[in-house]
Amino acid sequence: MAAIEKRGFRPEVWAGLGSAALLIGAFGFQHLGGLPPCQLCIWQRWPHAVAVLVLALLLATGWRVLAVLGALAAMTSAGIGLFHLGVEQGWWEFISTCTQGSIAGLSGADLLDPTLATPPPVRCDAIAWSFMGLSMAAWNAVLSTLLAGLWTMAALRRG
Repeated sequence: MAAIEKRGFRPEVWAGLGSAALLIGAFGFQHLGGLPPCQLCIWQRWPHAVAVLVLALLLATGWRVLAVLGALAAMTSAGIGLFHLGVEQGWWEFISTCTQGSIAGLSGADLLDPTLATPPPVRCDAIAWSFMGLSMAAWNAVLSTLLAGLWTMAALRRG
């Protein structure tokens, strides 16, 4: 590991940039790919935003202890991703408004207006996209765990 550090490898930078890349990807799928997120998808984004903020604070202050917060943020997103994967696979249930659709946020007038184009509710138990047999939630869990490992390397680094 010392040889890697001599070449300028800073795991906290890669971990923070990895979280930023996952956020950019999620927003890309949403806004460019037309895949609106479900509630659990949105919950998975927040810890990545925290990790990016942690990176900015760590770079500004040099406080290595902040890397522990980055690892916790990444593991939180991984945990939510694993839970979401379980909902998608039917291993356990989630709140019915996320798995059966919801009319939350619509007024009575909205519900009675036939000209209003309301989008269908996004279900947490439906896999909208997958790659190599893994859903976005599963990929988030895998990649977030790897990012947590980078954050942990940064926290344990000497010097």
